[in-house]
Amino acid sequence: MKVAVVRETFPGERRVSLVPALIAPLTKAGWQVLVQAGAGEGANFSDADYESAGAEIVGDRRTAFEQADVVLQVRCLGSNPEAGREDLELVRPGLVLIGMCDPLGRPESVRELADQQATLFAMEMIPRITRAQSMDVLSSMATIAGYKAVVQAADHLPKLFPMMMTAAGTLVAAKVLVIGAGVAGLQAIASARRLGAVVQAYDVRPVVKEQIESLGAKFVELNLDTGDSEDKGGYAKQLSDEQVKMQQAQLADIIAECDVCISTAAIPGRPSPLLVTAEAVRRMRSGSVVVDLAAERGGNCELTEADQTVVDNGVTILGPTNLPSEVPQHASQMYAKNLVTFLLHMTSESKLDIDFNDEIIRDTLAAKDGQVQNQRLRDMLDLGPLTQPETTPPADHLASNDS
Repeated sequence: MKVAVVRETFPGERRVSLVPALIAPLTKAGWQVLVQAGAGEGANFSDADYESAGAEIVGDRRTAFEQADVVLQVRCLGSNPEAGREDLELVRPGLVLIGMCDPLGRPESVRELADQQATLFAMEMIPRITRAQSMDVLSSMATIAGYKAVVQAADHLPKLFPMMMTAAGTLVAAKVLVIGAGVAGLQAIASARRLGAVVQAYDVRPVVKEQIESLGAKFVELNLDTGDSEDKGGYAKQLSDEQVKMQQAQLADIIAECDVCISTAAIPGRPSPLLVTAEAVRRMRSGSVVVDLAAERGGNCELTEADQTVVDNGVTILGPTNLPSEVPQHASQMYAKNLVTFLLHMTSESKLDIDFNDEIIRDTLAAKDGQVQNQRLRDMLDLGPLTQPETTPPADHLASNDS
C-alpha cells in the first residue's frame, strides 16, 4: 500500500500533512510513503529529511496521485475551494483522501468528490469521544490558534502584558477578556496568564467555569437565563434574539474595561455568533486590541474583516483565518500525528480496513462508492436516503446459472 503526501496549494498555507518523524510508524505498518517534492518546505522540512526517514520523493503532483492508494492533505477540496479544484482530474475511482475539507461549510465539495468515486474522510468530523482524542484535528489546530492569538494581541498592544515594578515606576498589567472557553479559548487564557495579564473569560456554558478558574482566570457570569446551553457535541446552543441582545449589552460593559478581547466562539457549519458590537469596540480605550478567531465565518466582532487589520476609533481589530499556518512546524507535527493515528486505526494486517461498525471511521467517512455517506451532509444537500450499490454475484454463481 502506498500513501502520498502532496504539497498544499491553498494560498499562504505552510503546513504539511506528514512530518518525517512520523514516517517510521507508517512503514512499520506496511505503508510505503511517497512525498511530492517540496511538500514540506513551508514547514522547514526538506526532501532530504523525508528521504532519510524512509520516504520516496516523487517529482510532481500527478505522479503522487496516480501511484498512491491514500493521499494525505491538510486542505482537500472544500477547505481549498479554488486551487483544490485542479486536483479533481487527478482523483480516480477508489482513491482514498484524508484531510480537512470544511464539510459542514461546503458540503457540495463532498458531493463533487463522491461523483469522482473517491473515498473521502473529513477530519473535521472526528467524533468527540475519548478514544478519538488523538485524532482530533480541530482541537490540535485550535490549541495553536489560541496561543498565536495572544502573541498577536501582545504584538499589537502598545503596552506590556505583565505588571512590572521598575525604577521608572510601576507598569499595570494588561486586562484581557477571552470570549469562548473551547480549546482555543482555554489555550488563549493559559497563554495570556503566562505573559502576566489579568485574565477573565466568558462562555455561555456555565459548565466550563471550573476549567476557566483552574487556569487562573476569572469566570464572567452574565445575567442570562440560558437553561441547558450545551448541545450533544459540546458546542453552545443558539440563543434567542432577546438573549443575544442582553448578552451583547452586558459584554460591552466588560469589554470597555479591557485592553485586549480575544473571541473564539464558533459553531461548525454556521455563521459565527455576533458578540462584540461596533459600539462595544468604540467604548474600548485607544490602543486596545480585538483578535477575532471566528473571522472565517463572519466573526464575533461586528467590525471584523477576514484576514484584515481594521483600526476603528484607535482600536485594532484582527481577523486571522489561518493562524496554525503561522506556526507551521508544530502545527504540522500535531496535524500529522492526528492523521497517522487515524490511518493506522484503519490499517489491519498491512491493508486498509474501512469498518462501518467503528464509530470513528463511520462518522468521519464523508464519501464512498459514488455517494455522500454522512447523513448530516446528505440532509444539507437535500439527498434522499443512502443506498448501497448492488453487489456483483461471485463468478462461480454466475457459472452455475449458465450451466
